[in-house]
Amino acid sequence: MDSPALRLEQRAYTALRSWLDRKRMKPEHLLTGERGEDAAFYHLRSLGYTVVARRWRAERLRGDLDLVAWDGDTLVIFEIKTRTARDFAPAESSVDGHKQRILRRLARAYLRQFPGSAGGMVPLRFDILSVYLLSEGAEFEHISNAFPVAEEWGRT
Repeated sequence: MDSPALRLEQRAYTALRSWLDRKRMKPEHLLTGERGEDAAFYHLRSLGYTVVARRWRAERLRGDLDLVAWDGDTLVIFEIKTRTARDFAPAESSVDGHKQRILRRLARAYLRQFPGSAGGMVPLRFDILSVYLLSEGAEFEHISNAFPVAEEWGRT
């Protein structure tokens, strides 16, 4: 599924992003996170996911949804964790219970955008995609169904 057009789009986007990064004054860790989300976006597209939202925010909630994509008829909320080295703790270990609650609240808000009650009928799962931006290139570790949807689903 990794087409020449997708590779060309990714190279052009990466070059533009690199140029913009030099122009903007952002902390390096934020730039690393953005580069990881960009790499994840293209990686997921190459695997056949249909990405429908990036860095989605709700008006009254803290945080954002890194990537939202369709995997067939299932809506997948991706939490992207980026590192520039493989440390002793895997990147996905930072998605603790508190972060999971935030993601569930944001997912509920996202689903409320669906017309009528369709949001309640959409199969949903939470995945974590760890992105390691290494000198040899990007490496990905994908944890599907990383944590349950139902826990605390009814609370706000």
